[in-house]
Amino acid sequence: MPASAAFSVERIALHQFEDGPALGPNHVFLPGETVFFSCRLTGYQAAVSGDEQRSVKLSWRLQVTDPAGVPLVSEASGEIAEPISSQDKNWYPKFLHHFIVPPFAPGGTYHIHVTAQDQVAQAELTSQLDFQVRGHAVEPSPTLAARNLRFVKDETDGPPLDPAVYHPGETLWARFDITGYKYADKNRYSVEYGLAILRESGEQVFAQPAAAADSSEAFYPQRYVPGAVSLNLAPDVPEGIYTLVITMADKIGGQMAEARGGFRIQK
Repeated sequence: MPASAAFSVERIALHQFEDGPALGPNHVFLPGETVFFSCRLTGYQAAVSGDEQRSVKLSWRLQVTDPAGVPLVSEASGEIAEPISSQDKNWYPKFLHHFIVPPFAPGGTYHIHVTAQDQVAQAELTSQLDFQVRGHAVEPSPTLAARNLRFVKDETDGPPLDPAVYHPGETLWARFDITGYKYADKNRYSVEYGLAILRESGEQVFAQPAAAADSSEAFYPQRYVPGAVSLNLAPDVPEGIYTLVITMADKIGGQMAEARGGFRIQK
């Protein structure tokens, strides 16, 4: 290794599996995927001991942040302390790391920040590698709210029905995303939701106040909770225009909210 070489990154890359081929800058990850990272260093200095044994002593730290700068996973760190010989002149110290993109991570540009130190030369470097995530789009809200309320044909969450029309005897399915709730320690959230059905006149014909609840905690704050409700329509249900009312409760923040969506029943 030339003595004049500056301590620097020789290669920094992402992979779909450990030691796999480097991915191009246009590769897009999905929530729930594992990201494999590698970094090779160059320009290091070797310490020489009394018996002429040469060795390197490097350390590194890595942090991953989302588009808003929020840490995605816990910071990782490590050391590279290895003996080297004259035959290792083309050897590059390398460190690996892998992490999972959280299941409900938003879309956007994410950042991997690397800091490395050559403890022999007392040199430090920083580097950054960006990558893209294609996540489900949920508009943020400062208060409890439902986003993306949509009626669908069945539980597979296909394309929204437009217009939203159901027939007697079918099952009504609706999906939505809850956001704007508050967090407790460790990013814990707790939400509940229910539903009601109103006729066009405003008369309530069905209610299920406690349809479902969701509570969890994680290192990375979950920005939204996917919700789903279903209702079996009776074979003799009258035709007409109806309103689905989703009621939501934020058990930690003490918030209440509702969302409404219209649909039609016809034979």
